[in-house]
Amino acid sequence: MTVQTAVAPASDGSSASGSSFYSAMRILPRPQREAMFQIYSFCRQVDDIADSDGPRPERLAALQQWRDDIEALYRGHPPPRLQDYVRSVRRFGLRREDFLAIVDGMEMDVPQDIRAPDLATLDLYCDRVASAVGRLSVRVFGLPQDDGVLLAHHLGRALQLTNILRDLDEDAAIGRLYLPLEGLLHAGITSIDPIRVIYDPALPRVCAPLAERARSHF
Repeated sequence: MTVQTAVAPASDGSSASGSSFYSAMRILPRPQREAMFQIYSFCRQVDDIADSDGPRPERLAALQQWRDDIEALYRGHPPPRLQDYVRSVRRFGLRREDFLAIVDGMEMDVPQDIRAPDLATLDLYCDRVASAVGRLSVRVFGLPQDDGVLLAHHLGRALQLTNILRDLDEDAAIGRLYLPLEGLLHAGITSIDPIRVIYDPALPRVCAPLAERARSHF
């Protein structure tokens, strides 16, 4: 569970038609709209790799290829699938480090399913899969650097923690558990088996502090 995405291709090739994202982004001036759809497309594609049921080595190799392609883009030799990104990267100063952070975040789900990370690891995960997306987006929207980074930091974590709480059963069904280990132990839950945890009577005692953390970021 990472970036939330749509399924139907848009007329402009954004693969976001029919989503609230597409409806909102289509009103932007063309350069900003194109950049946002490129960021969206990138996130969608690496997210699909991480969440696929393919062999883990193949998924790791596919994510590494995205890293290599991003590096090539910033060295001035973009591969075909990133050729259209060149203008946006230059126009809005999109940072290589943020694209790579997103890949790193997606990869955290791949070597093995995430189960009960400690709070520091959970925060790093939120920064990579959500706040890094925000750091790219605020550059496209033209926010001042400090304000934009601060907004991306807090809103990314707020939204990702909300997603984690919303999708507990969906994630458990695929063997993942993003609730922090410290919260489980504090509630007296010693298992990190996702199915056992979501049916434990003490589950609300784990979720409430995480909800408060999300609320504080909002």
